[in-house]
Amino acid sequence: MKVVAFTKYDREAASTRQRLLQYLPALSSHGIEVAYRPLLDDAYIRSLAGQGKASPSAIALAYAKRLVTLLKRPDADLIWVYAEMFPWLPGGFERLVHRWKLPVVYDFDDAFFVPYDEHRLAPVRRLLGDKLRPLIEGAAACTCGNEYLRDYAARWCERSIVVPTVVDTDRYVPATPPAGNAVIGWIGSPTTWANVRPLLPILADLCRSTGARFRAVGAGKVPQADRFDGLDLIPWSEATEIAEVQRFTVGIMPLIDAPFQRGKSGYKLIQYMACALPTVASPVGVNRQIVLHGETGFLAGSEEDWAMALRRLLLDRQLRATLGVAGRARAVEAYSLANEAPRLVQLFRAVTA
Repeated sequence: MKVVAFTKYDREAASTRQRLLQYLPALSSHGIEVAYRPLLDDAYIRSLAGQGKASPSAIALAYAKRLVTLLKRPDADLIWVYAEMFPWLPGGFERLVHRWKLPVVYDFDDAFFVPYDEHRLAPVRRLLGDKLRPLIEGAAACTCGNEYLRDYAARWCERSIVVPTVVDTDRYVPATPPAGNAVIGWIGSPTTWANVRPLLPILADLCRSTGARFRAVGAGKVPQADRFDGLDLIPWSEATEIAEVQRFTVGIMPLIDAPFQRGKSGYKLIQYMACALPTVASPVGVNRQIVLHGETGFLAGSEEDWAMALRRLLLDRQLRATLGVAGRARAVEAYSLANEAPRLVQLFRAVTA
């Protein structure tokens, strides 16, 4: 089987790696060969982290190349789409992927529809509201990162299923952290750092009172970071990503309770749990399903809950170990690449049969 995959970003985006690239060896072993076509390159991803500036001409050229690609019949049995084909263009452009009448599998792990459907400007809502409907409506199947997204896709695509974001639990493994102070850890991107900012006073207080450090991987440039004694800002790198998670003592995933955040798929929680770390997370969206409160970590709905849960974990080594072991087992059982890859193979074969 030949598959052509259209992604929003190249491999430096976690979404591309976790929702597509990590599946390629398993698909290939079942005779499914995938050629993937990112829209925006890694230079664009780096610009989001403050490393250079995005080139408007390069973005325009990328859009033009994708449009030209869609005007030619692809040498494929299946088209695999992640996120959207043409961000911030009307839904008619999304419909172009269906012009060759090939089966399309649409995949998404974020509420990409929210910025359009709930934009503050009425003209934008009128032009781009339900922008993803033509893409979803014509799809043979939709693979959705969580139930919130599945319910959205099921309005127009009957075969909409949940495929959680997973990790390779043969690579994400427990490790003995370096000696020294306990580490509250977070991994993400500059765009998701906004969810952490409301907790910074609590985190700063915990670092002062317990001697812990707060290690933030991938946050980019943080204003007034020098005022937070105990904050370590670490650049993200694919080569060091797993090792950085293994340095943590506790992994956190705060989320603002808003429509876009409710569509998050809890990827960083899976990373933490696979490395046998206890977790603390906001009870928003799929976090409530991933974290088993009191068994693999804690759900914290208020500032007091956050302070209490983190302090308890920082001071109780045995509790950390117990929750970490349970989290690792849960990651292997429910959120591993080994479990989800066969489901994807089965789906691809079904929609091309």
